[in-house]
Amino acid sequence: MAHGVTTAAVPGTDGPTAPNGSAANDHVFRRGLRLIRRSLRATPVTHTVAISGAIIFAIAAVALTRVLGWATDEVIDPGLDGDGVAGSQVTKAVIGVMAVGLLRGAGALVRRYFLAMAEYTTQRLWRRQMFDQYLELPLSFHQGRPTGELLAHIDNDILIATSVLKPLAFAVGTVALLVASLVSLVLIHPFLALVAVVLFPLLAVMNQIYTARVEEPSARVQQAVGDVSNIAHESFDGVLVVKTLGRQDAEVAKLNDAADRLRHERVVVGRMRANFEPAIDSLPNLGIIGLLAIGAYLIDRGSITIGDLVGAMALFSILALPVRIVGFFLEEMPKSVVALDRLDRVLDLERPPDTGAHAQPLPPGPLGVSFRDVALRYDDHVVLDGVSFDVAPGESVAIVGSTGVGKSSIARLLADLVPPASGQVAVGDLPVADILAADLRQAVALAFQETFLFANSVADNISLARDVDRAEVIEAAELAGAHKFISELPEGYDTVVGERGVTLSGGQRQRVALARALVGRPRVVFLDDATSAVDPVIEAEILDNLRHRLSLTLLVVAHRLSTIKLADRVVFISEGRVAATGTHRELLALPAYEALVRAYEDDR
Repeated sequence: MAHGVTTAAVPGTDGPTAPNGSAANDHVFRRGLRLIRRSLRATPVTHTVAISGAIIFAIAAVALTRVLGWATDEVIDPGLDGDGVAGSQVTKAVIGVMAVGLLRGAGALVRRYFLAMAEYTTQRLWRRQMFDQYLELPLSFHQGRPTGELLAHIDNDILIATSVLKPLAFAVGTVALLVASLVSLVLIHPFLALVAVVLFPLLAVMNQIYTARVEEPSARVQQAVGDVSNIAHESFDGVLVVKTLGRQDAEVAKLNDAADRLRHERVVVGRMRANFEPAIDSLPNLGIIGLLAIGAYLIDRGSITIGDLVGAMALFSILALPVRIVGFFLEEMPKSVVALDRLDRVLDLERPPDTGAHAQPLPPGPLGVSFRDVALRYDDHVVLDGVSFDVAPGESVAIVGSTGVGKSSIARLLADLVPPASGQVAVGDLPVADILAADLRQAVALAFQETFLFANSVADNISLARDVDRAEVIEAAELAGAHKFISELPEGYDTVVGERGVTLSGGQRQRVALARALVGRPRVVFLDDATSAVDPVIEAEILDNLRHRLSLTLLVVAHRLSTIKLADRVVFISEGRVAATGTHRELLALPAYEALVRAYEDDR
């Protein structure tokens, strides 16, 4: 199982936020600290350097106020009184201010650079973990969630979850600044320190009120972002249907409704921030007013100097920006923990068990296939019930049955894309669950009727970044009957096809997808109506290539009588069960089978 925003396989990570709603009962600030701890453990060096820079900046800021106070008493005040000021004193003041200013600048540079590195590194780490989780989760996870929601998780949710890291080092530095400021004020006069003692706790109280109110609206914002993303993705993905059926206005209206909900929720959060930010900004100014009142009284009594008061007021002026950053940090925390909760709900899902040391190597040569009393259900719907059949190594078998009887489900079970509810699927006499995923993917290739090509070159679509050379790509294309038309494309194998391969015909796309399945020389090939858009003559050539030029076991979901006749044997599926097996001629004695294949012949 994946844990939290990190998995057990990734070093330097932390455990999960409690799933199933228990996180909602935890305080936002504590959950925010756990989020920060995960990032700290993932990128400890960059965070440490950034925080060190922030602390240097804080120390330099306090030192500046002390230098200003000294310069007021030793340079400015004597100069205004007409007593004159020694040049050495002026030089000391200038050097002091410049030195502290350079130290502040260096601290700010280090803080900003390394904090950005920490934030982007955390985003990269979490995005990779989400992507790995998407790849490892079963097919049912992807079938049950809109693509737009998955895109929102890996993009917007990760950006929002890490937004609290932007002001992190500055906020930590501000804490150091507040402590140093309090010490400096105490050294000047305890009464001045009372202003800070009264004022700073107000920040914690205001944060408590704000986070309690903003968490739920922030959750609604993140959900609305996912809704907008999903609607937009579906509209773009189904653009052909939208345009041919004149659904543009309806799709625009649906997107407008979702965008209005998103706008409304963001405005709600914006109003809360609009009340919170001015209150945060006013704290240092209130402190300056308090210092001025108390400081005037203390100067009149001779307890402090004018320079002491100037330094104290300068200190509160310098605190204005850091306190604002702390406010920003506290504002971002509720949104970040909400986004992190959304990520955790995916990362906490259990992955299929890793066969690991229990895996066994597949035998060489063509591999046999066996289904033993296999059942498959989707929720309460029974797709397959007690399916049993065997395919010998090197045999060619046609899977025949009417639409919706579970033929495609047999392919998914064979590739271990979905687990059976009961029974066992074996390849090479080994249960597919006990075969390493990499070995199974190399040994078993699937090609479906619906093809997907990337907006890339034909060669890249066939190889898919696997360790194959151009000769192997061309050989696979020849086996799939695609080499001739690929060679006639403007750039041959380097021709870039449009998104989803729209620049190719349906039959061409199917042959490129078949070449992709064959390029690794699999030992079991399952064609799920993968040549339905191909001319019957070319289809016969392709099947002949597979049977005689490759050493493999072939299963074909067939809807053409000519294809069925090419198979060594037929497995007839009816109502989710194996109704009969045998040669095509033998099965013609079954009325149900004969009626089905006659219908295929009539359709032709």
